[in-house]
Amino acid sequence: MYFSEDLLSLADRVETRIEGRLKEIDRLIDFNQWKVLDVFRKHRVSDYHFASSTGYGYNDRGREVLDTVYADIFKAESGIVRPHFVSGTHTIAAALFGVLRPGDHFLFITGKPYDTLHKVIGKDRDGTGSLSDWGICYDHVELLPDGTVDWERVRGAIKENTRLIGIQRSRGYEWRASFSVEDIAEMVRRIKEIRSELIVFVDNCYGEFTESREPTEAGADLLAGSLIKNPGGGLAPSGGYIVGRRKYVELAANRLTAPGIGGEVGAMLGTTRAFYQGLFLAPHIVGQALKGSVFAAGMFEEFGFATQPRWDAPRSDLIQAIQFANQDHLIAFVQSIQQASAIDAHVVPEPWDMPGYEHPVIMAAGTFIQGGSLELSADAPIRQPYIAYLQGGLTYSHAKLGVLHAISSMLGKGLL
Repeated sequence: MYFSEDLLSLADRVETRIEGRLKEIDRLIDFNQWKVLDVFRKHRVSDYHFASSTGYGYNDRGREVLDTVYADIFKAESGIVRPHFVSGTHTIAAALFGVLRPGDHFLFITGKPYDTLHKVIGKDRDGTGSLSDWGICYDHVELLPDGTVDWERVRGAIKENTRLIGIQRSRGYEWRASFSVEDIAEMVRRIKEIRSELIVFVDNCYGEFTESREPTEAGADLLAGSLIKNPGGGLAPSGGYIVGRRKYVELAANRLTAPGIGGEVGAMLGTTRAFYQGLFLAPHIVGQALKGSVFAAGMFEEFGFATQPRWDAPRSDLIQAIQFANQDHLIAFVQSIQQASAIDAHVVPEPWDMPGYEHPVIMAAGTFIQGGSLELSADAPIRQPYIAYLQGGLTYSHAKLGVLHAISSMLGKGLL
């Protein structure tokens, strides 16, 4: 390899220091792999379940079993898994539009949700078909300075017409820890104490298989995520999933298709095998990505940069945040991750006004699946503080090499 001996020696020292953490992740991989394998065996998944369907997709047994497999893995009453969800944002929108009605109020208690949801929520009946346009009201409560929920303000923000409480598990574009399933269990407990009929919804993007439990096992009523993130295992070409209480999943399915149709239809168009196989591989590949994030934190801490989480901290999502000194550092880092990609390594990403985001964003995404953030990728809004968000890596080796290439490139430019 073309990396300097000094850099390789530093990488060896970092790997020695993080060895115990990597072994913990190996144990997590084994636990989650057995969980998935056991459910596949329970439902007698067979190769005939991989058959494609067209048209309406009636009686697609592979799709029906896949829904049940997801529900079982997540310890939920019901599930819907479809290639027709075009992104995590679309999947979350289907869940919110499904269960909320005109006049309802919903509240995110983990701060303002991820940027792409802002347009879904809307403002002042903006005519776009947003939730606001349908007379659905929204508020959020900022987290306390220590990154925990401000329960005093939450109690004050819950109204008579509040129907749903939203929780974003991942850090998004924030400098905070992601929420563990244990954290979410405590949130659910306190919300249900305030009013038992409140629906607790969790945006689970980037969180699947990063712990031994999922938020539905901690009492969440509804959960949504993207298949081109963790549960797709790097193979799912598109799609999303919703799991939770049966009545809420059915409402979300009605929003995806139409009332009276719901989840009974939906041609899988040749995606079923990739969905099953990706789910089977997901525990291992998520573990590889987690290892890469631990290594990245350990390496950049050696150069004095702040990281969130630190290499030895617990993790509940894939994302590794690294805070840089200025915009030049930020852009150079993201561009160097692109250069370490198998796909489009020759492309130089630049900040641009990406739809759904409030600031210019630079993204490195040299991925086999467009936007597949279980693959090694990085992005950053161009705003202070200058934080890059690194995620993914189908193999630990690729994540490690990407980090080494980024550091080597920045050293070569005199930025470190």
